Amino acid sequence: MLAEIITIGDEILIGQIVDTNSAFIAKELNKIGVSIYQITSVQDERKHILKALDEAKGRAQVIIVTGGLGPTKDDITKHTFCEYFDDTLVRNPDVLMHIETLFKKYITTTKISEINRDQSLIPSKAIALHNAYGTAPGMWMKEGDTVFVSLPGVPFEMKNLIKNAVIPKLMDEFERPYILHRTLVTYGLGESAIAEKIEDWENNLPSFIKLAYLPNLGKVRLRLTAKGTDKDLLARKVEEEMQKLHPLIGAIIYGIEDEETLEEVVAKLITSKGFTLATAESFTGGKVAQRITAIPGASSYFKGSVVSYATETKIEVLKVPRDLIEKHSVVSKEVALAMAENVQELLKTDFAIATTGNAGPTKGDSEADVGTVYIAIATPKGVFAHEFMMGNHRERVVQKSVNKAFELLQKEILKF
Repeated sequence: MLAEIITIGDEILIGQIVDTNSAFIAKELNKIGVSIYQITSVQDERKHILKALDEAKGRAQVIIVTGGLGPTKDDITKHTFCEYFDDTLVRNPDVLMHIETLFKKYITTTKISEINRDQSLIPSKAIALHNAYGTAPGMWMKEGDTVFVSLPGVPFEMKNLIKNAVIPKLMDEFERPYILHRTLVTYGLGESAIAEKIEDWENNLPSFIKLAYLPNLGKVRLRLTAKGTDKDLLARKVEEEMQKLHPLIGAIIYGIEDEETLEEVVAKLITSKGFTLATAESFTGGKVAQRITAIPGASSYFKGSVVSYATETKIEVLKVPRDLIEKHSVVSKEVALAMAENVQELLKTDFAIATTGNAGPTKGDSEADVGTVYIAIATPKGVFAHEFMMGNHRERVVQKSVNKAFELLQKEILKF
């Protein structure tokens, strides 16, 4: 079963915003056995939208459109849908009541206008999908065997509609194959080196199981995808194939990701063991802490962070001795060790991460080569630091180092 996603908005085409909606929709559809054939971004322009709808209809059974559903004149999706389906707009009383309730309860600083009320106008052939978080309803229309769904482009409104309206309705109306994904996360070996080690295994995979290499900064994910009608058979076969990988590359496998990032895996691990964590960051600028606090419940184990970007902050806040910095340089193993140990003591935690390095493009307060990074992990049994050369691209240096910090932390926690 195939689907297409059409995003509407000049702001996407000029690079003003990044289209994250399509990635979310594709992931949710894939969970229920719907494969994405194509993703298209089009202008807020009638002819362009009509052409995209017509072309998508010839390729897919489900077409999901996001964007162009607001109250302003440039939001033309409803009118274009009417033209495409030879339909007219009618007022939906349930949608109107919802809009009035939202204004009365939450939008107290702005008086409701006719423009706002007109968002309750939808094509007469459409089924309104309740948008709990906004005034623009989703719309479900069907022509022959093809379903057309129109959703607002605001991400949190769209996500709620996908999860609570679109997915359940698709599951009711269509028979779908089962798609199973399992993803092994590896660290420390490049894509080509891994491919060489597992070549024979890959060549002998069952025809209904496919392997994808997903390299990222500092890690390679190996995703197995199985597709068929027997869920139990797929799960059993995928598990069997994953077990065959351990004798081949077990030393670099750090977990199964599926729906979880490495920091989520670490969060569960540290929570289950009742440990606490702090960070002291220099060149990573708080990005390690940001990824920790993005996970709900982080406050139960994460006590805080010191972003000691400047050398003086390392000295004054983290109490790194000045003579230590003068002797070894601010980018050094010794300073990383002191940062981790001192923030561990400052915030009274079991574990701590510290980062110091030269991300470039200039050397700053250190003569260390651009890309030189030190990451230290403080544990209940001691503190350990590691040196890395992360390349010469500033953003890659930072992101690879953040990934490596979580990898090192996971390894240390597993020892307890």
